[in-house]
Amino acid sequence: MTGPTTAQALGAPCWLSLATRDLAAAERFYGAVLGWTFRPGELEAGSAYAVGERDGVPVAGIAELAAELALPVAWTVFFAVEDADEAVSRIRERGGTVGVGPVSYPPQGRAALATDRDGAAFGVWEGRLMSRWQVGEQGAPAWVELHTRDAFDAAVFYGGVLRWAEDVPGCCETSYEEDRVVLRRDGVPVARLDSGPVETASPRPQLRPRWLVRFRVPDLAASAAAVTEHGGSVVPGGEWGGAREPGTEGGRRVVVRDPDGALFTLEADGTH
Repeated sequence: MTGPTTAQALGAPCWLSLATRDLAAAERFYGAVLGWTFRPGELEAGSAYAVGERDGVPVAGIAELAAELALPVAWTVFFAVEDADEAVSRIRERGGTVGVGPVSYPPQGRAALATDRDGAAFGVWEGRLMSRWQVGEQGAPAWVELHTRDAFDAAVFYGGVLRWAEDVPGCCETSYEEDRVVLRRDGVPVARLDSGPVETASPRPQLRPRWLVRFRVPDLAASAAAVTEHGGSVVPGGEWGGAREPGTEGGRRVVVRDPDGALFTLEADGTH
């Protein structure tokens, strides 16, 4: 990654990454479905890594690491921290579980993968950030949302880990809105934590507590069709919380899996 550092985006989502088994196959799929182009990324020597871009703007990274590190094929939201070691300590102190790291990726930074108290996976990143990357509600190509049992309890966990509640200069702000917690950076929503029915032990990943990644597309029907044409599948009823948002799956969003099983959501541009 190049550009600014995590000190300038503390507590905020700072990158999206897919751990996959076959980088070339993933590039073909996401290129067809999301219209991304790819360029080689900077990662540890010997690791295959690519940055997906939309209209020349970086959106996410894809790393051929799933087999190497015995990771599930999944999308992960990374949050910016000043010190990965301290963040890992805060995760453990608050009842979360650290699965990997911190791992160094010189000269870019250090990362760790963890799960919160309810089992939702996320990552922390210390180091340099990708220039022009953005996530949020105002024209960004992606949006992230935590689906969890209790958004307020989750906000206490993440607020402690990511220092939302410490009034750190440059950090994010949270607001409580009904049964949701909205995370803002410079006044712009960048993530949301939602309360609702989840099944911790469900055999269906879409029903478990998780950080959901939505990618915006100009033609939802065409992108959904491309998913199945290129070996993925649509997940009926996969958009958790749809009962509170009539029409969620009737033309605005579609939950899908890539050919290796990674869940993500397609969202029509302009939905928010």
